[in-house]
Amino acid sequence: MGLFSSISLQPGDAAPDFTLKDQAGRPVSLASLRGKRVVLYFYPKADTPGCTKEACSFRDAPRYPADVAVLGVSRDTVESQKKFSEKNRLTFPLLADSDGKVIAAYGVDGLFGFAKRKTFLIDAKGKVAKVIEDVHSDRHAAEVAEALKGVR
Repeated sequence: MGLFSSISLQPGDAAPDFTLKDQAGRPVSLASLRGKRVVLYFYPKADTPGCTKEACSFRDAPRYPADVAVLGVSRDTVESQKKFSEKNRLTFPLLADSDGKVIAAYGVDGLFGFAKRKTFLIDAKGKVAKVIEDVHSDRHAAEVAEALKGVR
């Protein structure tokens, strides 16, 4: 897939499964989270101003219910994700999609190989429940919390 991917996941579509390493080098798969609601948010680059605001909005948000998993994904390396997570005391997994395969599978390839800022809310059965394209970095977690009210 390239810059102008024709993939456009819609509510009701099966969320593409994946396994990526988190900031500690541990594998995380979407399939292993069945039974939970998943906030899968894509961001362009670790430790940039907008991405830091977005990640910190999730860190600082009121606690999500126990059946919600938050996952951040970018093309950064495991080491970059680790530094970003430690520097900002993040409390959720950041996944390293260095080769961009998951980014392509979700149709969020952007300019210069970076991921577009986009969030997928995935229901407990592994289906896309909502797609959030108009992401406001500093208040995104609150928007997601509101949107999760309609996701089972």
